Amino acid sequence: MEKLKLHTPDLTKGNFDKLAELFPHCITEAADEKGKPERRIDFDLLRQELSDRIVEGPVERYQLSWPGKREALLAANAPIAKTLRPCHQESVDFDTTRNLFIEGDNLDALKLLQETYLEKVKLIYIDPPYNRKKGNNLVYRDDFVGDTFEHLVSSSQMDEEGNKLVLNSDSNGRFHSDWLSMMYKRLRLCKNILANNGVVFISIDDNETANIRRMCDEIFGEVNFVGTIIWKNATDNNPTNIAVEHESIHVYAKSREELEGVWKTSVSATKDALVKIGNDLISQHKDVQELRSAYSSWFRENKNQLGELDRYKYIDFGGVYTGSQSVHNPGKEGYRYDVLHPKTKKPCKEPLMGYRFPKETMEKLLAEKRILFGDDHNKIIELKVYAHEYEDKLSSVFDLDGRTGPYDLKSLFPEARKVFSNPKPVQLIERLVAFSTSNKDICVDLFAGSSTLAHAVMLLNLEDNGNRSFISIQYPEEIKPDNKDSKDIFNFCQKSGISPYISEISKERIRRAGRSVKEQSKTVDIGFRVLKIDSSNMREVYYTPDAVRQGELDLYIDNVKADRSPEDLLFHVLLDWGVDLTLPITREALNGKSVYFVDGNALAACFDSGVTEELVKQIAARKPLRAVFRDAGFSDNSVKINVEQIFKLMSPTTDVKVI
Repeated sequence: MEKLKLHTPDLTKGNFDKLAELFPHCITEAADEKGKPERRIDFDLLRQELSDRIVEGPVERYQLSWPGKREALLAANAPIAKTLRPCHQESVDFDTTRNLFIEGDNLDALKLLQETYLEKVKLIYIDPPYNRKKGNNLVYRDDFVGDTFEHLVSSSQMDEEGNKLVLNSDSNGRFHSDWLSMMYKRLRLCKNILANNGVVFISIDDNETANIRRMCDEIFGEVNFVGTIIWKNATDNNPTNIAVEHESIHVYAKSREELEGVWKTSVSATKDALVKIGNDLISQHKDVQELRSAYSSWFRENKNQLGELDRYKYIDFGGVYTGSQSVHNPGKEGYRYDVLHPKTKKPCKEPLMGYRFPKETMEKLLAEKRILFGDDHNKIIELKVYAHEYEDKLSSVFDLDGRTGPYDLKSLFPEARKVFSNPKPVQLIERLVAFSTSNKDICVDLFAGSSTLAHAVMLLNLEDNGNRSFISIQYPEEIKPDNKDSKDIFNFCQKSGISPYISEISKERIRRAGRSVKEQSKTVDIGFRVLKIDSSNMREVYYTPDAVRQGELDLYIDNVKADRSPEDLLFHVLLDWGVDLTLPITREALNGKSVYFVDGNALAACFDSGVTEELVKQIAARKPLRAVFRDAGFSDNSVKINVEQIFKLMSPTTDVKVI
């Protein structure tokens, strides 16, 4: 039987194989460092193959380059022998949730997710360290150490104190280069898991905004640049320089053509259909009351066929979107009535041309909490519109006070003075998610931090009864009381019984936000499976059996590490096979052994020892799509030999492997 490889894909080898298929004559042989022949690419010949003129040597070209870029590319493509270990006690609704919280380095996480989530993620939000010249500029230290076995099984590179995150001081000669290398590796892997109609949002300030644009132009293609959103937050109150009052959010698509196709199909086509319906009814009914009655009848009669159209029924007068037309006074002012502010109880400032909704529709919108009010009655109200439902444009400027983020946290952590520095506001991220996703889409937060995206996804699902899911990734960065802010956060952790790590606060924020959402709805998924990145479950002999000496064979009869559980092995197998990590898992006792079944028959796994033919037949009778056993788990060699024959007879479509 074939063995599972149990490490992430070797992307370099994949690229090599693709080139070999396209340009077989560009593949040659050369001696490696040990003198053994190996396949290599004749790059001079390949360059000539891709050029319409004679290639003589290096030429000047427009590109972004920095020391360490080639090493970053190698590191992005290199496989790792790591895994994700489930942690039930830190999870919420582990058995039923569709959300994930991955604790560990996000570069490792992206590599581990490559097969399972290949082209499946609709939105990726990236809020990286900003690499400011002042303050704590932390970057991941994940140096590339080669493509040897040591790289596959070595632990993450650390500094002298064992920290994965290290200070990137502006006195460092590689101040920009280290940061660029860190981002380059992650963005290249992000592109792989992004759906063809997916988008990536990158928050950044002026220090690296030019570099990140150039880098994304290279990775995603300049043609796939969607735009830059300016988040107008708050001034830095610096009287001697330009007072910076904004941050940038750069938006790139995997394929802008496919992205725009989805937006136009789901928005413009729906509006066009409703405009036609409205115009047809207007041509038949001139009286206002008669027209409104016709609208209501039409929606009632076509309720079952409306689908996506139904969500538009309160746009514009009478319940139908009809552009700028107005029944009672076409082309002129709208409706006049008072809308009382919920706090001051005074009429809000009325739009110059009046409201575009009749009073009955406004009352329905108020009841559905679809109206946004200003701080007081002196501001004009706004319709709470989710851009992916109603708009084919997203404003390039968000005017949202930066203090909103800390207020969001204060409402969830009333006992703490501060639990996070500069968290992003929920309203900001909710706008991005609402505009870019729909029901059942997957959102990834690469630097989860205060878990604003997870909170925003739950709130948005609450608002529109959606079923979006999130994958939050956060490294367990230790919180040390070495300044005022971190001391406040450290003290909060001590008083709350929370381990002083950023990842622990990230999880606690999701738990508290989830409880708040659950008070309003029992159906919204507020759970998350905690999966922790760790070294491979397999001993070194699994990857390098040739290196074991004859006299040591007895030591390696079991190739699984002693501290790993059957569920650890199950998730390792799910990763290797590219099976959804959020599928429901059940454990059954068959023939005295524990057998895991994933999503019914998606996968069956037994990692116990003493597996007999009777047990194999019971599993085969379930006709799973995949089945896996431990190589050393069979009761004797005859059982191991007969496994494939049993499945061929009883369940020929099952893919059977061992670890």
